[in-house]
Amino acid sequence: MNWKQSYERWKSQTNLDPELLDLLVSFKDDEKQLEDLFYKNLEFGTGGMRGEIGPGTNRMNIYTVRKASEGLAQYIRSFGEEAKKRGVAIAYDSRHKSPEFAMEAAKTLASHGIQTYVFEELRPTPELSFAVRELNAFSGIVVTASHNPPEYNGYKVYGEDGGQLPPAAADEVIAKVDEADDELSIQVKDEASLKEAGLIKMIGEEMDAKYTEKLVSISVNPELSKEVDVNVVFTPLHGTANKPVRRGLEALGYKNVTIVKEQELPDPDFSTVKSPNPEEHAAFELAIRDGEAAGADILIATDPDADRLGIAVKNEDGEFTVLTGNQTGAILLHYLLSEKKAKGILPDNGIVLKTIVTSEIGREVADSFGLTTEDTLTGFKFIGEKIREYEESGAYTFQFGYEESYGYLIGDFARDKDAIQAALLAVEVCAFYKKKGMTLYQGLLEIFAEYGYFKEGLKSLTLKGKEGAEQIQDILSSFRTNPPAEMAGKKVSTIEDYKTSERQIARSGEKEEIHLPKSNVLKYFLEDGSWFCLRPSGTEPKIKFYFAVKGTSLEDAEQRLAHLEKSVMESVEGIITDKAGK
Repeated sequence: MNWKQSYERWKSQTNLDPELLDLLVSFKDDEKQLEDLFYKNLEFGTGGMRGEIGPGTNRMNIYTVRKASEGLAQYIRSFGEEAKKRGVAIAYDSRHKSPEFAMEAAKTLASHGIQTYVFEELRPTPELSFAVRELNAFSGIVVTASHNPPEYNGYKVYGEDGGQLPPAAADEVIAKVDEADDELSIQVKDEASLKEAGLIKMIGEEMDAKYTEKLVSISVNPELSKEVDVNVVFTPLHGTANKPVRRGLEALGYKNVTIVKEQELPDPDFSTVKSPNPEEHAAFELAIRDGEAAGADILIATDPDADRLGIAVKNEDGEFTVLTGNQTGAILLHYLLSEKKAKGILPDNGIVLKTIVTSEIGREVADSFGLTTEDTLTGFKFIGEKIREYEESGAYTFQFGYEESYGYLIGDFARDKDAIQAALLAVEVCAFYKKKGMTLYQGLLEIFAEYGYFKEGLKSLTLKGKEGAEQIQDILSSFRTNPPAEMAGKKVSTIEDYKTSERQIARSGEKEEIHLPKSNVLKYFLEDGSWFCLRPSGTEPKIKFYFAVKGTSLEDAEQRLAHLEKSVMESVEGIITDKAGK
């Protein structure tokens, strides 16, 4: 069926949602727009689906949500009555249409006799992960587009362990979604009758209380809140973390908390920021303003669905500086391990999990405490999968999981990155250093002095369209078939190709197997311990370049990083220019 037939089918559908019909009518003379709405189905991939809100098969709307939910329903039905009884927990964020999409998913599932538990108001993604485990549900859904622009929404599916669906299970759900009827012909029963039948149950405060109880349990030194007054400024960036972070801080005894007023309440347009992403320094603008006025010790910011945390602390010049995800991870990890060891509660078989593009400082910290560190592919679902594996085998005891993109997990009562856990621990670490007469930044410098001055960088190259996709492939194939012998004046010592699952030692030519799922990623280690990594995005027309160095001082690390970034990007430009000239 071509896009025009799809469009006509939607336009002529009796009882089409009036708002969507009005939008379709308004686009009737804009053929380019109509083609974009209908030329394909919004893809349901390993991470669920995400797209702009609007009418059409290539947009997030009640019909495409029904189709995704129909696929999930058929997947659950294939496991029998017990799976249907255990049911699905559903949460949503502060975005446009999130409550409607969550209820549409619940109605679709409940129409198949599948029990559903829907949060009565917006909730953080990690609380949904917790709820799946607490309810012993078979699956979970979060309606969110994380920190995408306001016109987007999305739909993420969770497994019975509370983790994002691992690839094998995700593939089965994808197959069921692809088999589902066309989105307009899926019939759902009305909300009232499904609630009356007990198939849609609303959940809320009771789950909040249980989650808060677990949050408090991650504290290693709960007495610190009574000994030190930590001045905190917090912004939920118009998202879901406002209440849970405040509840958690209050339960731990941290009372001196200022909320950034303009960003306190949910706002689907994220009106005060260009992007509601704590990875972007601009997202901290108002928090820094309030932090300076209040004389704050720490600023904390969470993204809309509360799975990413950014923190800012005063540097040596007394100015607020936003820490990188790698730096925050190093501080949290070092505190956890050193304090657990001091209390005699650090297990001998402890493990730290991180992604392949996350700094090696975590490994060095873990090594110094006799712990194992294991790398996973990029994406927290792989960390969640490992937690489950070691929980079942008993081989390791999980201590900490993190990725450079501001995602952290401390307590495994949730199985996705949890900005609320991380926020509470960051405030505790700040209190720990304040008690010693130090700032959190000075604590970071102390860690660098002990383990080395690690610094990381990230560059993205956006190459749109068919030509762009070809250029991305050219870059990867050039690095793969003609690997550089050196970069930034340093010899390449090891090459890791995650597509072939091979690690090659440059000097000997010896090859080892990488025991991870295959992924189109290349990583090059240099003789001085630096590395860089090439990774194409699975969802956008871009390729990402990750860089990491270890220096003898902050200045030395900065120089090494600048030199490495320049060398790699010049090589990339050379490949693009060379191909264009042929």
